[in-house]
Amino acid sequence: MILVVDNYDSFTFNLVQMVGTIDSDILVKRNDSFTLDEIKSLNPSNIIISPGPGKPKDAGLCKDIIKYLGKNIPVLGVCLGHQAIGEVFGGKIIQAKNIVHGKVSKVTHYKDHLFKNIEDNFSATRYHSLVIDETTLPNELTIIAQLKDGTIMGVRHKTYPIVGIQFHPESYSTDCGSQIIKNFFNYPW
Repeated sequence: MILVVDNYDSFTFNLVQMVGTIDSDILVKRNDSFTLDEIKSLNPSNIIISPGPGKPKDAGLCKDIIKYLGKNIPVLGVCLGHQAIGEVFGGKIIQAKNIVHGKVSKVTHYKDHLFKNIEDNFSATRYHSLVIDETTLPNELTIIAQLKDGTIMGVRHKTYPIVGIQFHPESYSTDCGSQIIKNFFNYPW
């Protein structure tokens, strides 16, 4: 079963619909409607942390999920989930150089498995005003995708099965969102 943590975002069910085309065994729970023990008892195969408003500190159990369950259960953080990954491991979340809502940008990736069979410089849709500050990126995380201006668009933990993407794979204007989700489920952790 795949657990999708809903951060009270209008895009969550677009993401769920995309995931459902790959695996229909999905449970959606709001970020403040369960405990870590309840998640453990569900024994999810994967956890996806959805986009959402605000900052990682406002995202209910998301940071605890990453910190305590991400060591053993693969976690994909999308937008706010990506920022939460950065913050959990010591990175700072800062105001983006440019606030973007519905902007399509070219993303360069660095051949991580998450981007297998995806062309470099693919188009991805962004909705965010915050980013992980590259100057504070902890050693545990490696950058797997960026914009031309250096803005971090993807990170991977070097030891744990944890990846994050700043852009929205579920957006119609993202070239390869479904492939990214498939690659996450098939990641050779």
